[in-house]
Amino acid sequence: MAAKKKLNSGVEIVVVLVLLTCAPSCIHSADDNRLLVNMTLVPNSTASALGAFCLDGSLPAYHLHRGFGAGARNWLLQFEGGGWCNDIPSCLDRAKSRRGSTSLMAKWLVFSGILSNNASLNPDFYNWNRVKIRYCDGASFAGNATLDDGKSLLYFRGQKIWQAILTDLLPKGLANAEKALLSGCSAGGLAVFLHCDNFINFLPRTASVKCLSDGGFFLDVSDIALNHTMRSFYKNLVQLQGIEQNLNPNCTKSLDDPELCFFPQYALKYIETPFFVLNSAYDVFQFHHGLAPPSADIHGQWNRCSFNPAACNANQIDVLQGFRNDMLAALQSRLDGMFVNSCFAHCQSESQDTWFADDSPRIHDKTIAEAVGDWYYNRRVTKEIDCPYPCDSSCHNLIPEIK
Repeated sequence: MAAKKKLNSGVEIVVVLVLLTCAPSCIHSADDNRLLVNMTLVPNSTASALGAFCLDGSLPAYHLHRGFGAGARNWLLQFEGGGWCNDIPSCLDRAKSRRGSTSLMAKWLVFSGILSNNASLNPDFYNWNRVKIRYCDGASFAGNATLDDGKSLLYFRGQKIWQAILTDLLPKGLANAEKALLSGCSAGGLAVFLHCDNFINFLPRTASVKCLSDGGFFLDVSDIALNHTMRSFYKNLVQLQGIEQNLNPNCTKSLDDPELCFFPQYALKYIETPFFVLNSAYDVFQFHHGLAPPSADIHGQWNRCSFNPAACNANQIDVLQGFRNDMLAALQSRLDGMFVNSCFAHCQSESQDTWFADDSPRIHDKTIAEAVGDWYYNRRVTKEIDCPYPCDSSCHNLIPEIK
């Protein structure tokens, strides 16, 4: 149970605004000129017609910052991340938190990294329409079920939330998009794999549509105790939230166990839309929860290594290098672009420090922002793979504290 609770944890930026005398769609903080963008709720009429509700029944939401100039008809949509819930107790807990209810979320978000409106910080996408899709279903926007046992009511409606938000954005300009990029981080990065090909169906046939997953390439691998912790977790999730019906049908037909198509490594080769994977070869979320979860490390032999790669012994480094090899092998499917570095991190497109800054991580002297921009605009082939740890001195090893 401890491992499952930790799988539901996430990282957030909480923005507290003490005084607002008006309600613009965005403001700039006086302290550091951060771009803060206000929340938009999907109208109740749209949500009700589709049955699109967060776990607790609240309305879906997103944050939109309008594009301008040459980017006025280009759209970047980013799924928010934040773990999953795969059983009734964890989903009930989640429904009482910001991860399951828009009524409990911060109403303003910082737009940075790939969402920045500053040309010097986000050179290729700064003037696009940029949307952050809030995450409140606990299943990477993929479920379609309801739990009502007379005691509890939970809405597993991630698929409907996705449809409702697109429905609300289409008349705001998305229906006339010339260029579009669907992105997401962590559980949101996994959502990109699930919805990439579907996204293109909402847009003009002439639009240039591509997809970017950041920290969402979750692997189906055994942990240090030779258990399939992530596989078991995902199978329970797929069954609880009615996800199988929304998985790629070509993938589900090809596997004896169709629920495995929730894993990106199985779904990727069936995605037809141009796709870019941004991932650390030593993704810390997968390291902590899939490779060396507490349930598999009952004596705590991996504790020091988990929080400080320099403290890993030779055998632990071998295990980590094996995980990297598994990831690279899984990425040999049809893929248009990638940036796989050797940093101990998870999600690198949302933070300005890792997206595009003077000391950002680099592969072959190329930042993540430059690699993604080159790929999207077809400036050059972009398949950047880092050398194994510890060769990369540009890394930001962002290892979160596990609580």
